[in-house]
Amino acid sequence: AWVHGDPRKVIYPTDSYGQFCGQKETLNENKTILFYFNILKCASPVVLINLQCPTTQLCVSKCPDRFATYIDVQASYRYRPDQWNYFRQFCKPGFNSPRKSVAQVLRDEDCPSMIIPSRPFLKRCFPDFSTKNGVLTVANQTTFKDGRGKTRNVTDLREAANGINNVLDARSVGMKIFEDYAISWYWILIGLFIAMMLSLLFLVLLRFTAGVLFWIFIFGVIGIIGYGIWHCYWEYDHLKGIPGSDLTVYDIGFQTDFKVYLQLRQTWLAFMIILCGVEVIIILMLIFLRNRIRIAIALLKEGSRAIGYIMSTLFYPIVTFILIAICISYWAVTAVFLATSGEPVYKVMANQTLCKYANLTCDPETFNTTNVTKLCPGSQCTFAFYGGESLYHKYIFIFQLANAFVFLWLVNFAIALGQCTLAGAFASYYWAYRKPADIPLWPLFSSFGRAIRYHTGSLAFGALILAVVQLIRVILEYLDHKLKGTQNSFTRFLLCCLKCCFWCLEKFLKFINRNAYIMIAIYGKNFCTSAREAFFLLMRNVVRVAVLDKVTDFLLFLGKILVAGGVGVLAFFFFTQRIPIFAQEVPTLNYYWVPLLTVIIGSYLVAHGFFSVYAMCVDTLFLCFCEDLERNDGSTAKPYFMSASLHRILGKKKLSPKKA
Repeated sequence: AWVHGDPRKVIYPTDSYGQFCGQKETLNENKTILFYFNILKCASPVVLINLQCPTTQLCVSKCPDRFATYIDVQASYRYRPDQWNYFRQFCKPGFNSPRKSVAQVLRDEDCPSMIIPSRPFLKRCFPDFSTKNGVLTVANQTTFKDGRGKTRNVTDLREAANGINNVLDARSVGMKIFEDYAISWYWILIGLFIAMMLSLLFLVLLRFTAGVLFWIFIFGVIGIIGYGIWHCYWEYDHLKGIPGSDLTVYDIGFQTDFKVYLQLRQTWLAFMIILCGVEVIIILMLIFLRNRIRIAIALLKEGSRAIGYIMSTLFYPIVTFILIAICISYWAVTAVFLATSGEPVYKVMANQTLCKYANLTCDPETFNTTNVTKLCPGSQCTFAFYGGESLYHKYIFIFQLANAFVFLWLVNFAIALGQCTLAGAFASYYWAYRKPADIPLWPLFSSFGRAIRYHTGSLAFGALILAVVQLIRVILEYLDHKLKGTQNSFTRFLLCCLKCCFWCLEKFLKFINRNAYIMIAIYGKNFCTSAREAFFLLMRNVVRVAVLDKVTDFLLFLGKILVAGGVGVLAFFFFTQRIPIFAQEVPTLNYYWVPLLTVIIGSYLVAHGFFSVYAMCVDTLFLCFCEDLERNDGSTAKPYFMSASLHRILGKKKLSPKKA
């Protein structure tokens, strides 16, 4: 890819001769804009079919700023040479033959038949449209000469411009988004920094607020459901005696207006029964799982305490981010080089739909000597795309898949390395008998060194398994996109089932891998052994796993929403100039939602990065806790390593006296 690819093909516009506009150290270095000889041809249907406008396209330094036709300029070139010199800059390079007949010039397309006031848009010259008293105009004119003896309306130019816009619409949005990023990037970074500080603050406060937040939420849910039960009963009692309220849902049948069902007592009775059932289930779960919930909350607090002793772990996601950024950069650059591999391919562009040579490849050097121009008047040999017929070009899609697979493998390996490193650091905290005195020096760096030196193969193997499943999911998504228009119901059903199964498989493998990496960090065994031991250990504590998982997920999700929502609201008020103090500092944007969404998504990802450390800490401590319970009994010979708070919740006998 790096040998054959050329990223300039997506950076610079390409003229009809396959040359880049604005490329440095070339003849077009100062000609950065693409000019269409006859933009009216861009309204042809072939624009959408071949993604090319069937007219000569040249690189120019600036767009025309006046109306002019070649016939008028040629007739007056002797006594008005300034007009000729101005018009000539939009002709083919080197053309300076005003005595050449108009018919030959237009046949050979040495010069455009006309020029119109234009302005650059996406590095291309487009008519300078404006509206005057509700009428579309170009330079305050509603008509123009097309240089071929006809007077046209500017609405024809609008149709032609729309033809190009249909092709460039996606690139237009992309360029505007890029411009918005270019002028607002530092404000985005400030927003992400605020998100980082809020995430750190939330994690620090979790040590003191984890239990409070959870119980407030639980009792809030119980209270809301209780109010719902009371309201349903009130509605049920209020409708008593009202004509028609005693009808059943079966009596009135299906109704599109949902309000009809709210006039029935049976509806409110059903709501009340459902809410009562939910309320009873929640209360019973709290009664029977109260001890496990207390353990989960204690582990969350213990996790916050562990992070407090090993603060460097909070910044390890930066290492993971850098590694993933390198993987993404390598994948993206390689994908661009693959996509831009190939030589310029030229094709015959003809306005006549019956031209048998249309869309065939051609050679621009010899095109005018062939009989194609005679059989298909107005046809041109223009640049179409980059490609080739070699074995390499035929299998570029396969290479893109291979590139995607390597990308997935490397990203999963970077994530696995981070999980194993963090697990090793937090495990060293748990298995320290006297905390924090027995915590080893530099636990994070020691764990990282062990992971790199001893566990690289295990991490790569786990990442490989996950990458294979993810690649299959990517292929299934691609097939689903390609088969969206098919009417075969069985194919769609089968594809949907496969996507669902592999989604579940990926989730399961991520769960197994995560816990396998924790066991690898603790015991140093290989991947398969660690995965098996972790799985059976979790199965022996499945209820605790479920409770801890849901409690942790809820608190961390709440934190992510608070961070992303808070920073998002602040960013919205800033980018919409609703904060008077910073109103003058707000950059002028094409789409204010571009930096806004970036800040919101970025804040969520920043919070996710910090909270993932916390989640890894809790998961590691939980596995260590389960191992501690199974291997030790609290005696002097086998003392527990858990904290005093966890020990009190379990109601075990007192901890053994700690060794001096």
